[in-house]
Amino acid sequence: MPVISFSYNDFTEILGKDLGKEKLIERIPMIGCEVARVEGDQIDVEFFPNRPDLYCVEGIARAMKAFFGLKPGMPKYEVNDSNIDMEIDPSVVEVRPFLVCGIVRDMKLTDDTVKSLMDMQEKLHLTVGRKRKKVSVGVHDLDKVRPPFTYKAVKPESVSFVPLASTEKMTLKEILERHEKGKEYASILDGHPQYPVILDKEGSVLSFPPIINGTLTQVTNETKNLFLDVTGTDYGTISVTLNIISTALAERGCRLESVVMRYPKRAPFRTPSLLSKKKALDPKYACKLIGKELSVKEIIECLHRMMYEAKQVDDRIEVGIPAFRADVLHEVDLVEDVAIGHSYHKLTGTLPKAMTFGRELAGEFRFERARQVMIGLGYHEMMSFALTNRKKQFENMGEKSGKAVELQNPVTEDQTIVRVSLLPSLLELLKINKHHEHPHKIFEAGEVAVDTGNERHLSAVFIHARANFTEAKSLSEAVMREMGLEGLYLEKPCTKPFLIKGRSATVVLEKGGRELGIFGELHPKVITAFELSHPVGMFEFNLENW
Repeated sequence: MPVISFSYNDFTEILGKDLGKEKLIERIPMIGCEVARVEGDQIDVEFFPNRPDLYCVEGIARAMKAFFGLKPGMPKYEVNDSNIDMEIDPSVVEVRPFLVCGIVRDMKLTDDTVKSLMDMQEKLHLTVGRKRKKVSVGVHDLDKVRPPFTYKAVKPESVSFVPLASTEKMTLKEILERHEKGKEYASILDGHPQYPVILDKEGSVLSFPPIINGTLTQVTNETKNLFLDVTGTDYGTISVTLNIISTALAERGCRLESVVMRYPKRAPFRTPSLLSKKKALDPKYACKLIGKELSVKEIIECLHRMMYEAKQVDDRIEVGIPAFRADVLHEVDLVEDVAIGHSYHKLTGTLPKAMTFGRELAGEFRFERARQVMIGLGYHEMMSFALTNRKKQFENMGEKSGKAVELQNPVTEDQTIVRVSLLPSLLELLKINKHHEHPHKIFEAGEVAVDTGNERHLSAVFIHARANFTEAKSLSEAVMREMGLEGLYLEKPCTKPFLIKGRSATVVLEKGGRELGIFGELHPKVITAFELSHPVGMFEFNLENW
């Protein structure tokens, strides 16, 4: 989860009232975060990725104003016309088709403000922007350039400028090859013969999205007026991203101005657009999900505490959603915020109406028994994420492809599928801890998704200079003996590409031939793919088949 670090004094200044640090620390988790650290004036909190509007101290202060009743309801922001134009050339359609812009005037940039702005920009890049692939944000000193501006695609060697963190003038191609940020994000522009740039009236480069800005418009403590550009591949996402940044800065008393966007074959329009969206909420539906009877008036008050505009229309509640909220997709999202606004600690549980007697399922007993066996054999238990990606799950394991449950809207590129095996996750943990003294002996008992169904697996790995097949075989047989399978299975040659041929085996039940799992020595190519430098032994069993 994104960690937001802020100064309590800076928070108090934006809020306009000193709530008391202890009260803030006690109450802030109620809006959906966890206090990670408090050290002096510094507070670190973690928010779920579904609330990018809270990725900065300005957004947190705004939310707390409504939640504490200091300024309930939807925040209102005035956006004046600047009459500055941004011309979008048709040449960018195939590269990075969408752009929105905005202007923030009368900034008073302090160290806290600059840090908050840069942190918010990077967190939006990482989460909403999918590491800049979907969205990238540029922040510029408006007074150092001359409008109108142009967004177009150019040949990689036809334009040159001095990028941030450099003193040398480079072409776009040289930036991708030599600059730190260029090398990191070059893959986004792979396969494109032209690259996008934003130029001012005199042809000076403001930005090379989604890679880097120029030093010409670098923001300093002397900057008074900001020009914001947000480029990307999805118009709705870049629009809400611009709204998040603009309104957050407006919380510091800045003035917002719009930019006239001139797209080809489309009438000119202005951004940012802070018009709220409307959604209807059924009070009965809300009460049913929450499990508590609330009056329409109480529900409206709860919505006001969560920064919504709300009023009763016939038998429903019409809810106005702030333009900076990207997470409200369904009526149930409004119900969740009603519960948060009401406060979870006010919701009480109920006793079951029927008395029953339960017992542990056979599968649960087997699962717990497997854990205890591994701990008894001297292995340390790990717990890794169920979400992973194809590179770790298949490519690093020597498999070109494989079936896996894909996420329709993954938050990051590192978590795009549900794992089908525990082994890659354990190898990743060995990689992270490779600087520690060997041997390492770790295991995990957890769920994987195979053919859209869940299975419980048990997997273990060990790494040291003399790790071999004999040790893997001894370990596997010890586990099966303790699990009551001694003499009930056969060992057959294994053909998995991530195991060494002749030093691996598949375990099957003697009766019925049902496969229980595999064990053996990892192939050197797999060891190298996970940046390890010693032999690795392993096993992975499907506990559902035991």
